[in-house]
Amino acid sequence: MLRLTDFIIDCPDTMKLAAFYAEVTGLPVKEGSDEHWAGIRFGELELAFTRVADYRAPQWPDSEHPKQFHLDFEVDDIEAEQRRVLALGATLQRDHAGPDGYGFRVYTDPVGHPFCLCRNRGVSWTEQGPVWPRRG
Repeated sequence: MLRLTDFIIDCPDTMKLAAFYAEVTGLPVKEGSDEHWAGIRFGELELAFTRVADYRAPQWPDSEHPKQFHLDFEVDDIEAEQRRVLALGATLQRDHAGPDGYGFRVYTDPVGHPFCLCRNRGVSWTEQGPVWPRRG
């Protein structure tokens, strides 16, 4: 099974952008957020911010500096879902999954947008969405 878990936006400062969107939405920045990854929960989905070195801001509507985001899908079986998305036209770009089947793989859709299939150790699903293991 495949579930959309994150909408991820590239940025130069995760906590600053998360604070902005926390004010915009009236929702808190997720506990455990830091300078590399920050998030705001929207039920089952997380609006997340990831730090990118040498970030170049998009200049809408100028397409020379394209928009920067990607989707994360949590999966039960990364191998089965990989076979399915490749058959649908995705292209594997990077494999960050370990031999135990946990980790993530980066793909591009048929027109080049990146997305990830993720299998995170300890994630369980409830009717309210994913429950992530506590960090640290």
